[in-house]
Amino acid sequence: MPHAHSLTIVIVAKDEDKNIAECVASASFADEVLVLDSGSRDRTVALAEAAGATVMRTDWPGYGPQVARGFRLAKSEWVLSLDADERISPALREELLGAIRTGTHDGWRIPRLSEFCGRFIHHGGWRPDHTLRLGRRELADFSGHFLHAHMTVNGRVGTLRESIVHYSYPDLHDVLEKLDRYSSGHARDMQAAGKRGGLRRALLHGLAAFLRTYLLRRGFLDGRHGLMLAIYNAEYSYYKYLKLGFLQRPPMRPSVPEAAAAEVRR
Repeated sequence: MPHAHSLTIVIVAKDEDKNIAECVASASFADEVLVLDSGSRDRTVALAEAAGATVMRTDWPGYGPQVARGFRLAKSEWVLSLDADERISPALREELLGAIRTGTHDGWRIPRLSEFCGRFIHHGGWRPDHTLRLGRRELADFSGHFLHAHMTVNGRVGTLRESIVHYSYPDLHDVLEKLDRYSSGHARDMQAAGKRGGLRRALLHGLAAFLRTYLLRRGFLDGRHGLMLAIYNAEYSYYKYLKLGFLQRPPMRPSVPEAAAAEVRR
């Protein structure tokens, strides 16, 4: 039986050799650091093990099912979900341990401080960005979404003050790669939820995302990075609805014009 204040930190990873060592090091105060690796082709597994983590090699069923799998494998009373590009600061570490010791809640939301192309963002909806990450293992679960799944806790939930540090978008290459990957994954989740896509919806949601990020949520206060983030959010919303439309109505192969067909026959 795990003791009442024990903690497992679950990290899901694939091809994260640039991040995994520092991530595991920031989590090393826990009783167990469990890395679920879904087929890395780089040095992720070796670096995680060298940093002291227990590594489980798995398939990739989607983000939510993968974290839920980690929760089931955890040996501690408490479990915290951490991404490979996130870090636990010393101040957050002490607050986490204190929250576990008090036992006043069954789960805890944690704010995040996220980076975008070399600058931490404080507006545009990215701050404080509370996310439920810590819970008693027997009361916690994750939704089955393929992308950006949500943790649930069947009990009382509180909110911590110190932040997870999130190195989410270090450069433009990462921005563009995640724009494509995340919009595809979100389109899959929206399709499963019965939502509708298409060009008109993509345009409207893209415009709304820009106005919401830059004006309503005061992204302009983050200067040019706030503008870049607003454009990114607009593109992300546009592409996920456009991709959803194609998922629901696969494009037809265009017919060959008659003149072109005659040329092909010759």
